[in-house]
Amino acid sequence: MERTMDSSQRIVITAVGLTAPNGNSLEQYRANLLACRPHVQMITTRYMGEVPAGVCDFDPLRYQKRKAVRNGTRAGSVAIYCAHEAISRSGIDWAGVDKARVGVYIGITEHGNVETEQEIYNISQFNYDTKMWTHHHNPRTVANNPAGEVTINLGITGPHYTIGAACAAGNAGLIQAVQMLRLGEVDLAIAGGVSESIHTFGIFAAFRSQGALASHCDPNKASRPFDKSRNGIVVSEGGALYMLERLSDAKKRGAPILAEILGYCINSDATDAVLPNPERQAQCMRQAVEKAGLSVDEIDLVSTHATATPMGDVQECAALREVFGKSPRTYFNNTKSYIGHAMGAAGALELAGNLPSFNDGIIHPTINVDELDERCELNNLVINTPKEGVSVSAILNNSFGMLGINSALVVGAFKD
Repeated sequence: MERTMDSSQRIVITAVGLTAPNGNSLEQYRANLLACRPHVQMITTRYMGEVPAGVCDFDPLRYQKRKAVRNGTRAGSVAIYCAHEAISRSGIDWAGVDKARVGVYIGITEHGNVETEQEIYNISQFNYDTKMWTHHHNPRTVANNPAGEVTINLGITGPHYTIGAACAAGNAGLIQAVQMLRLGEVDLAIAGGVSESIHTFGIFAAFRSQGALASHCDPNKASRPFDKSRNGIVVSEGGALYMLERLSDAKKRGAPILAEILGYCINSDATDAVLPNPERQAQCMRQAVEKAGLSVDEIDLVSTHATATPMGDVQECAALREVFGKSPRTYFNNTKSYIGHAMGAAGALELAGNLPSFNDGIIHPTINVDELDERCELNNLVINTPKEGVSVSAILNNSFGMLGINSALVVGAFKD
């Protein structure tokens, strides 16, 4: 499709910085996806014992001083690492950038649980004497923390905030950035999603109470979307932040352009706090595609949200069949089978892993599908082996979350 929108309203991706359980750069991450190499491990969680989790191994001291790491948060360190990587990869002259014209928009699932749990545990060792409660607790736990830590670290004086959108948050961060760029509020946006969820025992305990926490003798096989024997979520940490710019500005500085954001939609189920509503999910996808100026049969790849919960996968697949039917052109894949569910970072990380498909024509598969659940059957579902030789021009990125929040983002190969 020819892009007719004014270049000042066209928003492009010029870089991505990420850390995932199976890679600390887009190149490493993508190579492991194509090689079908997952990375989930067993960790010991307070009061819970051993649980499978996706753990990142980036070096926070690459961009922070020890004191800043000690006084800040894990989510902040993830965000700072990803922001620096995105800036470096964008080729921008950061020293010459007007920092008042840079916005930071970071999606999160939850924030503050880790720090609050830790402080309660600490004072429990001192007969709950609140004099032992750290004065760092308030800045660590305010909802804008990860984005705020980025601005302090990088000297950014433009707007910053986090977007609490459950597991739809990675997409929501990008959507907010698109809107702010189109409004002319900022000239550059650092946006996406981050998560520190594995450091709170509460999320593991809650999923176990719901019967939605994955278990398997091999942690690398614990996350198994669409498989008949799937039994729940593998909780993971990670982050992916993008450099977004108006096309006119990116072209002016000769920036590398990875992709263009074409359309998006966020809506609500308004039916249940946990069980997804496939009708609302289908509406969200259709509206995102419509806003992109495309028809559903022009979507080449759908990155599914599927978390490996028994009913969550079934509901999403029902929505996908409703929208795409038996389209011979549209392929489907999933990334959580490699790294688990990175919560607020999930949508941003999953999109990043698929962006190289525009250039290499390869779709990474969903792995750990030993026996496909017939209720999850989709035409052109890529499982266990990469699909090569595919012309990919448009990707639909699905991210859905608790309390019925749905997000869908359409990203296209850049065409001048």
